[in-house]
Amino acid sequence: MSIEMFSLKGIYPVQLLKELNNLGVINSDPNYPIAEDQFQPNSLDLRLGKLAYRVRCSFLPENETVAEKLETLSMHSFSLEDGAVLEPNCIYIIPLLESLDLSKLKDISETITFWEDITAKANPKSSTGRLDIFTRVITDFSHRFEEVKPGYKGSLYLEVVPKTFPIRVKTGQKLNQLRIRNSDTTISDSEIRQLHESFPLLLHETGNSLSTKEIKVAHGLFMSVKLHGEKNEVIGYKAKKHRDLIDLDKIGHYKILDFWDPIYAQSDDYIILEPEAFYIFASKERCRIPEDFAAEMVPYDTGSGELRTHYAGFFDSGFGCTEDGKGARAVLEVRSHDVPFLIEDGQTFFRMVFERNALNPDSLYGITLKSNYQGQDLKLGKQFKVI
Repeated sequence: MSIEMFSLKGIYPVQLLKELNNLGVINSDPNYPIAEDQFQPNSLDLRLGKLAYRVRCSFLPENETVAEKLETLSMHSFSLEDGAVLEPNCIYIIPLLESLDLSKLKDISETITFWEDITAKANPKSSTGRLDIFTRVITDFSHRFEEVKPGYKGSLYLEVVPKTFPIRVKTGQKLNQLRIRNSDTTISDSEIRQLHESFPLLLHETGNSLSTKEIKVAHGLFMSVKLHGEKNEVIGYKAKKHRDLIDLDKIGHYKILDFWDPIYAQSDDYIILEPEAFYIFASKERCRIPEDFAAEMVPYDTGSGELRTHYAGFFDSGFGCTEDGKGARAVLEVRSHDVPFLIEDGQTFFRMVFERNALNPDSLYGITLKSNYQGQDLKLGKQFKVI
């Protein structure tokens, strides 16, 4: 693959990520080489390292390295190689097995200057948010979480705060994912409308696409929450407090009712959220992501209410492109802060922004990959048994 391929603008797909690994731009601990299953259509899964540091507070190391900051703020450290329990509402910093050397692109590009526009961004994986685990990546000399500046050379660290359940974690587990992009190729509102006309992005329950007049577009594509349902239909879950720990390695292991209270559809189609309680809902619309784009659920807007409406943000190419053509719902992780808050069926909850891929990925979500949440409706994390 020629170096000129990296000059293409957009999100780097799986084949370019693999080449960056071969070139030494993406690196890992020598004892833990990057595995094939870490590569997703538009991102790389990041793995927990060997140690965890319990710290007094969160931080951003704008004028120093994370390691230097840890010397001041770390209360104690412990090994993750045989597994360890992280307690709710405690802050942990975990060096990741992966590291970056974006400066190497400058060395190998010679006279090409595209390396100046290459950045990276991280986000929690879907299962991480559904377990109410708050995470964000930190880099040296940075004043922003989750973002990696051009030319960055150094380690990656993950801040981890379990909010509801104690969790058992282990070296090599994947809580976050990283996208690498050349320039910002986020498309405009008019381009979103044009894309929806040619490849319907949002669908009704029936699988029929929303009309162009029905979709809400303003600096991204808006979606809403589903609270309507048939009698005895579960339309959401509320997390129980003071429960046993969840071992992230145990897939399909835990009984839902041991950890969650089901929320059933009501005739009036509204719910009042309790302050600081954690809820799982699904989007009213079903969505699809075309192969030449990637999407991101962007941070909540406090102007829309005292809500945090999600943790996980990345939607890969091919998400929702099911054989039946009905798409997939977005699962919403919701918490109301400070005051009880009323939400109603069809209430606008979040927006998605779309960004072009530099190339179409060689593998797509749920089509060429085994994907946990393809074609999903309301669905909890993969650690819970399917009813």
